[in-house]
Amino acid sequence: ASAVIIDHLTPPMTRAETYGPLKDLEALVDEYYEAAFLDPRRVEYLRKEILDLTRATGLDLDCGIDKKDGEDTALQKLDNYLCELKEMQIRDGLHIFGLSPTGPQKTDLLVALTRVARGSGEGGDQSLQRAMAQDFAMTGFDPLDCGLGDTWNGPQPDILKSVDHESNWRTQGDTVERLELLAVELVSGAIDCAADWPATRTVLDEINSSIKPNLEASGPQEITNILKSLAGKFVEPGSSGAPTRGRVDTLPTGRNFYSIDSRAVPTQAAWYLGEKSAELLVERHRQDHGQWPQHFGLSAWGTSNMRTGGDDIAQALALIGAKPKWDMASGRVTGFEVTPQAKMVRPRVDVTLRISGFFRDAFPAQIDLFDSAVRAIGALDEEEKFNPIAARIKEETAELIKSGVDEKTANERAGYRIFGSKPGAYGAGLQALIDEKGWNTSDDLARAYLVWGGYAYGAGAEGKPEAETFAKRLKRVEAVIHNQDNREHDLLDSDDYYQFEGGMTAAVEHLSGSRPAIYHNDHSRPDRPVIRALDEEIGRVVRARVVNPKWINGVRRHGYKGASEIAATVDYLFAFAATTGAVRDHHFDAVYDAFIGDEDVRNFIAEANPHALVEIADKLLEATERNLWSPKSNSAKFKLEELKTQGQPS
Repeated sequence: ASAVIIDHLTPPMTRAETYGPLKDLEALVDEYYEAAFLDPRRVEYLRKEILDLTRATGLDLDCGIDKKDGEDTALQKLDNYLCELKEMQIRDGLHIFGLSPTGPQKTDLLVALTRVARGSGEGGDQSLQRAMAQDFAMTGFDPLDCGLGDTWNGPQPDILKSVDHESNWRTQGDTVERLELLAVELVSGAIDCAADWPATRTVLDEINSSIKPNLEASGPQEITNILKSLAGKFVEPGSSGAPTRGRVDTLPTGRNFYSIDSRAVPTQAAWYLGEKSAELLVERHRQDHGQWPQHFGLSAWGTSNMRTGGDDIAQALALIGAKPKWDMASGRVTGFEVTPQAKMVRPRVDVTLRISGFFRDAFPAQIDLFDSAVRAIGALDEEEKFNPIAARIKEETAELIKSGVDEKTANERAGYRIFGSKPGAYGAGLQALIDEKGWNTSDDLARAYLVWGGYAYGAGAEGKPEAETFAKRLKRVEAVIHNQDNREHDLLDSDDYYQFEGGMTAAVEHLSGSRPAIYHNDHSRPDRPVIRALDEEIGRVVRARVVNPKWINGVRRHGYKGASEIAATVDYLFAFAATTGAVRDHHFDAVYDAFIGDEDVRNFIAEANPHALVEIADKLLEATERNLWSPKSNSAKFKLEELKTQGQPS
């Protein structure tokens, strides 16, 4: 209870930008749009070349080009996707404890820290890019006056005014890129033409007076305070959270961090995001499947809810049609209110929560809150098509009573919607099976997930064995949901993502006979949650981060550890393929080409961490053996077998 935790900086963040075939495609797309106005004779040739290259690299699948799409629609989707990829935030190497970033890494991280608003106010709380767009619209500024030259080649002030106009994707994509490029120049001090831009000047002043000094102080303070803690001296406390999500108050790091008042979760800010995300999620599922969803499965993590103030619980409450009530003086949650069906624009969704072990330990009040809300909604007299929760509880209660269970116990069991590992246990039970190849089919992974997570919480139950009830819930699940609250890491950075998201998917498919929809939602910008299918997110991460030379060169600075990061990424990609089927052949092909086919990268891994190279080869070979990947290169298997054999002890 008296432990001291010394926090540390996030890795340096940067724009993914573009590279290789993506850069070639972008140049062709730019040429196509220029030709449409200046030289229509080239349009047909360019259109064919662009679409052929898109299909050859698998980009048509990743950016959602449908066979029914016309060529103009396909080009628009591709252009949007390329713009989105290069603006993604990725890590430029790893954080070294005790060292603050310098040079371009410091500049890029400062830009990332001010990408989103840092409060509800105006001025210093405003996003740097939004402040710039606001000033441009007010002053009619010509970007060329900044001396950016070819760096700023395109949109003029009237286009900058449309930074929020999402219907014009090409205009918006170009605008965002130019805002980002100019932001880097302004933050680095390379140019200074913001004297007449009050909103931009305010944010830059905040960076120079507060954010930058705190960032620079973080590294030295980490070393100073860890030595203090080891000497038994006082270490100043500090708040926790994701700094790139607007939480610059977490700087400087090196403090004894505290989290949040769990009695205030979900916060009102988290409710705003959770409710918005819930509605977008339901609408996306309806568009994808043509009908309202009835049953969702959602994973909730304790660390995520600490960083966000309870996004996941807020989203779950909004989906079932309930809202927290707060004490306005303290901000603490005092209960909930059920939203009347007449005020809802859609039916309620029956949500099964699979909580992490840390969530179980840290948020018992939120377990009680959601459980109570489910049971209150389950007691309502509403039609089944509007309230599947009440229909399922009524149906299951009757079945249990018929089997000899008393009415009170039957009603309790029928109302369980929160499950996790048994008290004292953590994780989802898949890691050892995946790492040690202890499975034959995905059914083995599904069974492990069910056994590990089949303990009920709520209504007085604190880890009651209810594997059968858990299986009943998952059998009805139509979509598996996972929310990611920041871009400081991604779903190929940790085994927890595939264990929870992939494990639930495998379990649902095992029980129901069909694979559910899988949504991996982006909550990194609290004002703008984005709903994405898992395969969409995997495609984005593979292209923007995993095979991006910018990321690879970043981890190469860290030698042995950098090679280990590359190997871990391959492990997690494989695990998602095994549990969800959301990894396509061209994703594995891209990974093979980047880590094995590229001689320079392969030699780096072999020299810095030969065990990592053997692990990568072994995992990619396993993907072919399990029919998760059919390599486009006939020689890929032979090369992988050769590398694996070379790494075996003689």
